[in-house]
Amino acid sequence: MIEIIPAIDIIDGKCVRLAQGDYSRKTIYNEDPLDVAKAFEDNGIRRLHLVDLDGAKAQHIVNYKTLDRIAGHTSLIIDFGGGLKSDKDLDIAFDSGASMITGGSIAVRNRETFVSWIEKYGPDRIILGADVKDNKIAVSGWLEASDYELIPFVSGYMESGINKVITTDIGRDGMLQGPSLDLYRKMLVALPDICLIASGGVSSLQDIEELEGAGVQSVIFGKAIYEGHIRLKDLQRFF
Repeated sequence: MIEIIPAIDIIDGKCVRLAQGDYSRKTIYNEDPLDVAKAFEDNGIRRLHLVDLDGAKAQHIVNYKTLDRIAGHTSLIIDFGGGLKSDKDLDIAFDSGASMITGGSIAVRNRETFVSWIEKYGPDRIILGADVKDNKIAVSGWLEASDYELIPFVSGYMESGINKVITTDIGRDGMLQGPSLDLYRKMLVALPDICLIASGGVSSLQDIEELEGAGVQSVIFGKAIYEGHIRLKDLQRFF
């Protein structure tokens, strides 16, 4: 059964979503992300993907107080990402209640530090963020493209112990146009031992079922919930 992981993206302490990672195309869905997290928990959700968009832009953790509030008032298993660039950022995230962290830009720009995190905390607590635009890894809250191609990039980190990767097709994110099934199928063929967490584009229960049918182990989505395309109670079939 595919694992359901709703997303909460944070700007200025509020629950928002961007379109295609564009900070100028922001929609605020709730002033208090804790209310959203509690609604998820009340409907049987166990996992949460929490993204510090301010941190991604600022290159250091920013919204750790929001993480602390959600972790302190729910039993959700939280993976936290956005702006984690130093050992201090990581300490703050874990001290604030994150069960896992996702590293994206750091994995591109400072491999030595990211590998040290894998070695210290283990692959159960460190997730690779490999988000793509035109098959190239994007960094800095998707504001910049790198020269790294997706599959070799992920494969290289699997050699260092990574076993979970979140991959978002940036062109699909926040657009409600369906996930990149072909991309994920190619990844699963090339990297059969990876736990693939798909993200971006999910617009319906059918999209989730198609991802499950393709062999994707977990799925992250948010806008489809916030805009009523998917009802929380309907997700219970996946638990």
